[in-house]
Amino acid sequence: MAQASQWIGKPIKRVEDARLLTGRGTFIDDHPPVANACHAAIVRSPHAHARILGYDVAATLATPGVVGVITGEDVAKACKPFGVGVTAPIHYYPSATDRARFVGEPVAVVVARDRYIAEDAADHLVVRYEPLPAVVDPEKALEPDAPILHEAVGTNLAGHRRLVYGDPDRAFAEAEVVIRERFRFPKYGSTPIETYGVIARWDGLDGVLTIWSNFMGPFIMHPLVSRVLGLPENKLRFIVPPDIGGSFGIKSSIYPYLALIGLAAMKTGVPVKWIEDRREHLTASSSGTDRVAWREVAARKDGTILGMRFKWFDNVGGYIRSPEPGCSFRPTGNFVGPYRFKNLEVDASVVMTNKSLTGPNRGYACGHLYFETEGMMDRLAEKLGLDPAEVRRRNLIPPDELPYRTPTGGYYDSGDYPKTLQMALDMARYDELRRVQKTARAAGKYFGIGLALAVDPSVSNMGYVATALDPQFRAKPEYLPKSGATESATVKVDPLGRVIAILGTTPQGQGHQTIVSQIIADELGLKPQDITVVDEMDTFTRVWSISSGTYSSRFGSVGTSAAALAARKLRAKLVEYAAHLMDVPASDVEFKDGAVRLKRGKGPSYTVKDLAGRAHWNTESLPDGMEPGLQATAVFGFTVAKAVDAEDRVNSSNTYGFIAEVMAVEVDPDTAQITIVRYVTVHDAGTIINPMIVEGQIYGGALHGLGGALYEELRYDDDGQFLTGSFMDYLVPTASEAPTIEIAHLSSPSPLTTLGSKGLGESSSMTVPAVIANAVSDALTPLGVRITELPMTPDRLWRSIREAREKKDS
Repeated sequence: MAQASQWIGKPIKRVEDARLLTGRGTFIDDHPPVANACHAAIVRSPHAHARILGYDVAATLATPGVVGVITGEDVAKACKPFGVGVTAPIHYYPSATDRARFVGEPVAVVVARDRYIAEDAADHLVVRYEPLPAVVDPEKALEPDAPILHEAVGTNLAGHRRLVYGDPDRAFAEAEVVIRERFRFPKYGSTPIETYGVIARWDGLDGVLTIWSNFMGPFIMHPLVSRVLGLPENKLRFIVPPDIGGSFGIKSSIYPYLALIGLAAMKTGVPVKWIEDRREHLTASSSGTDRVAWREVAARKDGTILGMRFKWFDNVGGYIRSPEPGCSFRPTGNFVGPYRFKNLEVDASVVMTNKSLTGPNRGYACGHLYFETEGMMDRLAEKLGLDPAEVRRRNLIPPDELPYRTPTGGYYDSGDYPKTLQMALDMARYDELRRVQKTARAAGKYFGIGLALAVDPSVSNMGYVATALDPQFRAKPEYLPKSGATESATVKVDPLGRVIAILGTTPQGQGHQTIVSQIIADELGLKPQDITVVDEMDTFTRVWSISSGTYSSRFGSVGTSAAALAARKLRAKLVEYAAHLMDVPASDVEFKDGAVRLKRGKGPSYTVKDLAGRAHWNTESLPDGMEPGLQATAVFGFTVAKAVDAEDRVNSSNTYGFIAEVMAVEVDPDTAQITIVRYVTVHDAGTIINPMIVEGQIYGGALHGLGGALYEELRYDDDGQFLTGSFMDYLVPTASEAPTIEIAHLSSPSPLTTLGSKGLGESSSMTVPAVIANAVSDALTPLGVRITELPMTPDRLWRSIREAREKKDS
């Protein structure tokens, strides 16, 4: 019988915070797991594009304290290239081998007794280059005379797919209104406080390579690294420390360094440690893609959308690196957002240029998607003379149609989109804001109101990656279909009735230990402080698969479900054991308030502590056939996670939440300063387990989105030289820039998860670029300015205002 929720839904304080706030966290750089580790310094290319002619390592090797050097030649001999998600013959190694293709690409590794010696010796290492022409703009990279990065490919186009759902040509032919727009989205990362860190140890006797890192996997990256280094997977051990100082998707791209530092340990025969510095992180870790996009919308005059056309160039940098081209296909299931149109054409190109490489970044590809979609919704409203809220309302999927199958294959599990939108409008006092706007404009002020809606996908289905491949390729007999999303948990009771839960979900600050203690306390009738949660990944000791890890907001759905299932399996065992002790059928007893007792009448009752003591100290008391020990392991997976079909339809996520946001801004036309006057966000993420943790996720996501919308861009000059290599040049929002956020929730429990919960970690990182761009566009409507490019830095916005004024005056 399900237990009443005593702890789920309560904002209890995080158990992790005591050790973190007192400096007792265990991060990758805190406690080296092996003695006498040597340190690595990575030599990086100063050129955006150059042929590598050779190396001179004599002076480096002669430096006292240097243990060894690994060059690109060594990497090419010892390693295989990484597998990539496209069919183009792109050879990507842990370091440059024949050419350097972006500034900061590793070209050699120096290993020494300490980091100081390694850094100094690296300065003596000579790499001979032949500089080559560079290209950084994805449109220019596809021009006939553009420099080619990979001669074996013969083009800078890494991949291209045209996806067609429904009949978009008919939709546009029958449309009464067609609108078009071009957008640019910036290249930026989420700059976790803790940078990459790797420690590798090679055991030549056992043939085992152990790698400690602040990696959010193992994910699919464990088999990728295994293949590159030529090791069987059961000879490659990944261990993740208890604490990671943020990731936001960025650390999923650490795996080339796992291979590179692992190779350094194998070649030198010593343990090797490498901690990335901030300049290295900004220059060469990972980021989201910058995108050039074109949108077309076909609609009726009443605002009903008949279809859309998407076209984009995603810039993945010097190589394409797994899980790219997820930048183009990760949101396939929710391409249509919360809207009910059925006709869609997607023309997706993935382009290589002489920029650093890309990968998952918070809200992976959804920030791009909703910046474009929600911008088009406002343009449609303006074209038709309708209120932006009304245009959205007329196109929302009605609640009685959920669960809803999108034309692209997504399975929206639950929600009430119109109600959530109305909650946001009511909280923001939308009608009043429009009156304030009218008064402000009459006074010559630039006051604007923006809206943004988003379906919030979580728990990626591994099958989406195959959307990058043609159906004909996927139909080959030798092709292995991909699908799934699983997680495991183990719960056990000690002899005194206290509980230990064991997971391997690699948290990076999300509060997994707190949340799991709440779940298990509810399931077993205990208190959260009775639960110890051990959440550390070790691929030799944990139950895991290629989808394991923390990314795509998956813990809130799949991790919590596994924990709850394991607790329920254990509870069932306790019930069976107690019934045996009472000499009654299990159907005559119930588990309630932390004890097993008769459903009717009087009789003995057994608490968890009672049963634990008996089970551990007197195994003879167990019923025949029951395994000794009080523990249970559960592996949770989704039945809706299918492989992509022949029509390119795929349920790319497993749960889908919803976000509705309203923002009011005022723009100073003389300085282009944007002041956020009001910001309301309403989320439907199903069952909320800990509201306080959820609020932190929403604030963090909003600030990441704000960074990409107003401040952050990894910029290059036309020759590919990197211009934003420190926080002096790469601006990130701080607490001073954080707006006041009014947060509310609607709860539509998912029918697919054990507790009805969904993911929420990406949250407003996806919607803030859209909502603030729409608000600023609305503010500058009197000048005819429409935001089509991010970030809206003061100089860029000021130029737009000046040009609009000059055009208006002329």
